[in-house]
Amino acid sequence: MKKYTFTTLTIFLSFLIFVSCKETKNHIVQSSKTSALKAGYEIEPVNIQNVKLTDSFWLPIIKRVQEITIAYAIQKCNEEGRFENFLIAGKQKTGTVRGEMPFDDTDVYKIIEGASNTLISAPNPKLEKVLDSLIAIVKIGQEKDGYLTTWRTINPAKPPAPWVPVIEGKRWESLQISHECYNAGHLIEAAVVHYEATGKTNFLEIAIKNADLLVKTFGDGPGQVKGVPGHQIVETGLIKLYQITGKEDYLKLAKYYLDNRGNPNNHKLYGEYAQDHIPVVQQNEVVGHAVRAVYMYAGMTDIAAMTKDKAYTDAVNNLWNNMVNKKMYITGGIGSRHDGEAFGDNYELPNLTAYNETCAAIGDVYWNHRLHNLYGKSEYFDVIERTMYNGLISGISLDGKQFFYPNALESDGVFKSNRGSCTRQAWFDCSCCPTNLIRFIPSIPGLIYSKSKDVLYVNLYASNNASFALGKTDLQISQQTGYPWNGKVAISVNPKKESQFTIKLRVPGWARNEVLPGDLYSYKKASTQKATINLNGEVLAIQPQDGYFTITRNWKKGDKINLNFPMEVQEVQTNAKVESNKNKVSLEYGPIVYAVEEIDNKSNFDKIDVAAGDTFKVKKEPNLLQGVNVIENSKFKAIPYYSWSNRGVGKMKVWLDYKN
Repeated sequence: MKKYTFTTLTIFLSFLIFVSCKETKNHIVQSSKTSALKAGYEIEPVNIQNVKLTDSFWLPIIKRVQEITIAYAIQKCNEEGRFENFLIAGKQKTGTVRGEMPFDDTDVYKIIEGASNTLISAPNPKLEKVLDSLIAIVKIGQEKDGYLTTWRTINPAKPPAPWVPVIEGKRWESLQISHECYNAGHLIEAAVVHYEATGKTNFLEIAIKNADLLVKTFGDGPGQVKGVPGHQIVETGLIKLYQITGKEDYLKLAKYYLDNRGNPNNHKLYGEYAQDHIPVVQQNEVVGHAVRAVYMYAGMTDIAAMTKDKAYTDAVNNLWNNMVNKKMYITGGIGSRHDGEAFGDNYELPNLTAYNETCAAIGDVYWNHRLHNLYGKSEYFDVIERTMYNGLISGISLDGKQFFYPNALESDGVFKSNRGSCTRQAWFDCSCCPTNLIRFIPSIPGLIYSKSKDVLYVNLYASNNASFALGKTDLQISQQTGYPWNGKVAISVNPKKESQFTIKLRVPGWARNEVLPGDLYSYKKASTQKATINLNGEVLAIQPQDGYFTITRNWKKGDKINLNFPMEVQEVQTNAKVESNKNKVSLEYGPIVYAVEEIDNKSNFDKIDVAAGDTFKVKKEPNLLQGVNVIENSKFKAIPYYSWSNRGVGKMKVWLDYKN
C-alpha cells in the first residue's frame, strides 16, 4: 500500500497536543454482547474486522479509496477551509466562515469514518496518526456544552449559504435547513466507526458530548425545543450510539424525531420535500429528497426492529414496495428529479435528466441492509447488489479523483447533468457525494456475510477469507470467484470442530430470471439456464427457496461448495407504465448493467438499436477501463455502465431502441 503523505496538513500539526488517544472506557461503552442484544435484529452482519477481502473486483476499488481518494479529499477539504472552520470556531485562528454549505463539517467526519474502516482492512499507523490530528482539530471547534456546527459558532448571524434563514442568530432556530442535526448525525456515525476500528475514545467522547446536548435540548419538557431535523441521519447515529453505550436516552430521542415528523403540533411542517407532510407511520409512497428519505427509512427500520412497533414495520414495508416497484432505475439508482433532488411520481423514470444522486444509492444500501437484518429475505440483497455494481460505483472515476453527484442513464454530450458538467467533476461546492463514497466503499466487506444463531447467510460473492463465531462454532470460510465477470464461486467451509448448522447461499435475482423484486422490470426472454450447486463434488438436487440454496448438515473441515450462476446477455424491458422506456431494452450480463458510449461507436451511435434475433458475444478486454467484459454484436460495443465517462465527454445511453 502507498504511504500517506498529507503535506497539506502540515499547518495543523502544531495542534497535535490536543490529541487524546484514550483506551476504551468501560463506563462509556457496553460490551459487544450487550450491544448485539440491544440491536433488536434477529440477523447481524459479520463484522468487517472478521472478513479479509482478496477480491479482484472490489479490492482494487477499496484500495483506490485508501491510497488515492482519502488523501485527495483531505487536500480538497484543506483548500476549501473545512479544517480551518474548526480552528476559527475554537478561536485558534481568526477569520470568517469558509465554504458554501452549512454542513461542510460533515465532509471531515465522513473522511474519518471511511479511513477508520480502511484501518480495519489494512492497519496503517501513519494514517491513524493523521486521523488523530483531524479529530484533535474537530475537538477544537466544539463548544463547552458539546455544540458542534462551526458556521454558527463562528458567526450565527451569517450562514455560509444564503438559503439558511437567520431570525435571531440562535441555535436550532432554522432546523428545517440549518443542518445542525445533520452535522450531529454524521459526527456520531463516524465516531462509532472510529471507536470500533481503533478502540480509541477520543472521537467518541466528542460525539457523546454532542449527543448529550441534543438529549438535553429536544423534547416536550419545560424549556426544551420542539422540532425535528430538516435532513435526517441523526436518528441512525443516535441509535448506533445507544447500541454501544446502552444509554436509552439516545434511542428515545431518535424515536422522538421520527414520531414527530408530520406532527403540526410539534413544529411548522416542512412538507413532502423533507418527508414531513404526514406522520412517518402513515407514509406509503417514497417522496421528496431521496437522500433524506432513505436515511429516514433506515432509522424507521431500526425502530421497527427494536420496538416491534407494527405501525413502523408496516410503513417501511409499504415504502420499500413502492420504491422498488415504481421508482427505481435499472442501475439501482433512486431520485428521478433534479428539482429537489427528489423522487418523482410513480413510474417517472427519465434517462437524460435522471438524478440518481450517489448519496441516495449509498443510503439505499444502508436501508436494504437493515431490512435484511430484520427479515433475512434475499430480495434486499438483490437491490444492494444491483446498486453497488452499477449506480453506486458509477459515482467515482477509475482514477479515484473525479465524481458524479447525479448519475444519468443517458448523455447527449450537451446537457450538463452533473451539476454543471457533462462528465465527472473533480469536486463540488456541496461535496457530500465524494466523501460519502469514502465512508461507504471501505465498509463493503461487512456486507458479504450475515448470521443468526446457527444460520450463516452468504449475501454477496467476492473472494475473501473470513473467521468468526457462528453460535458455538468457530468457523473459517473462504470464497474464490471471478464474480461479477463470471458466475462460478468456490466456497471452503472449515469449522474448528464438526458442527451442525445451516448455510443459506443467495441465488441472485438475475440468476432466477428476476431483474428486481416486483414488476417494474423483466427479461424479454427468460433464461433456460439454471443455477447449480454441488457439495464435495456431488451435485445437490435442490432448488432455490426464497432466493437461497439452503443446506443444513454436520459441517466438517475441508467441506467445499461449488456454485455456478450461468451468465448470458439478457435484454431487459420496463413496465409499460414507464413512458421513457417504451419500445426500448437495456442489456445485462450477470449483475452488470451495460451502456453504449459514443467513443466506442463513433460512426453509428445515434442509430444503434437491438433487433429481435440479435446475437451477442461477451469478450474480456483486460486493457480497457481497468479490465472489463464488453458486449459486442455486429452493430455496437457496450461497456459496464459504472465505467462510462472515463474517456472524456461524449454521448451514452443505457436504453436502446428495440425493433421486432
